[in-house]
Amino acid sequence: MNRLPPENATIRALRSAVALQLARFAMRLGTTQVAIAKRLGLPQPTVSKILNGHVSDISLELLIRAAARAGLPMTLQTGRVPQEAGAFVSSTASRSHRTSRSRLAEKAHDDLIRSMNGLTPTERLQAFVEHNQLMGALYEAGRNAEAHRLRTAAQKS
Repeated sequence: MNRLPPENATIRALRSAVALQLARFAMRLGTTQVAIAKRLGLPQPTVSKILNGHVSDISLELLIRAAARAGLPMTLQTGRVPQEAGAFVSSTASRSHRTSRSRLAEKAHDDLIRSMNGLTPTERLQAFVEHNQLMGALYEAGRNAEAHRLRTAAQKS
């Protein structure tokens, strides 16, 4: 079996992850592929490929552009191995900022911004790296939990 170099496998994983986020976005809209294609500025056959996970011939850049047009606040992550790659959308992506944040959350956000502004560029970079490592661990834990859930369900049936 011919294995992809790690960087190619990472790009493939990112493509799939961004496509999954776009498919979730499309499901939330609950409309036709034609309407989604118009909103994202893509041909309908390309939208069909994305929604069905057939993205091997679609560039990661095009998928990111589509996510930006959809207004999805997305974070892409790579890792030491391709399996750590992922695309994460903020949980507030489908909600209005004004209605979803409490005063306490607003204050916490403002405090965070003030404290980040007090960091040196090196400290900000270190915080970013730590954040990505934690996101990778969280993503992997979620994948493991889902695999465990599927194994348990298969054993019960």
